[in-house]
Amino acid sequence: MKRPEISFEFFPPRNIEATFRLWDTVQALAPLDPRFVSVTYGAGGTTRELTRDVVATLHKHSGLNVAAHLTCVDATKEETLAIVEQFRASGVTDIVALRGDPPKGATGFTPHPDGFGSSVELIEALRETGDFNIRVGAYPDVHPDAVSAQADIEFLKRKFDAGATEALTQFFFEAETFFRFRDACEKAGIDKPIVPGILPIENWKGARRFAENCGTKIPAWVIEAFDRAERDGRQDLLATAICTELCSELIEGGVDKLHFYTLNRPELTRDVCFALGVAPDVKLEHVA
Repeated sequence: MKRPEISFEFFPPRNIEATFRLWDTVQALAPLDPRFVSVTYGAGGTTRELTRDVVATLHKHSGLNVAAHLTCVDATKEETLAIVEQFRASGVTDIVALRGDPPKGATGFTPHPDGFGSSVELIEALRETGDFNIRVGAYPDVHPDAVSAQADIEFLKRKFDAGATEALTQFFFEAETFFRFRDACEKAGIDKPIVPGILPIENWKGARRFAENCGTKIPAWVIEAFDRAERDGRQDLLATAICTELCSELIEGGVDKLHFYTLNRPELTRDVCFALGVAPDVKLEHVA
């Protein structure tokens, strides 16, 4: 089996304990030589400044290629582009451009009166700067706000046409879900890379809730398997097996890049990477 190229998603810490967990995660996964690592925004843009600071620190001290998440939520165009300038000033050249989740308690996305109305508008503004490699989101299971699967794919094409270079998908549970989506994208004329997003399930209840909120379909066999594993105390073993098998099937189907949603908990992600033949290549210097 061909060794895949990998990348990782982290989220910014909200307290001292979470800060140590993030650095531990970076230390654990950086030796696997990822293509890049990304740092998220919280829902509603609630961690905008934290994301900026973490991205700058990782870029300066870790030696990793760091991609910053950027969203349209609850900010004017001027405020968003000011953050972009701060990323540029810190040497960051990769951005994951997203519409973003609405603030907690909101029923849906409402653009700021003076903000970007969609991820396409944000991508166009980033492209005009000419300085950034722009990645975007893609949804093998239809985005909850999309009117249809075809409309979802057509919107993804608009994001590529606006200047995106690569898409990272929402997580899914079966390889066939990704293959069907990839085929549909090719049929629609999309020829840019679409990288599968992988969620190693550290916490089944949390993963199930996350899937339900973002429209990811959960196969009945996955629910039944985790219900049995919880009774037997074998959740970690099952999670590792399911995730490794999913990644193996994707690689056998021609996928050469994988993007892991780590949730700042590196153990399961690292175990899966080891099983796929992704071994440590470099050691990370101590993060100051």
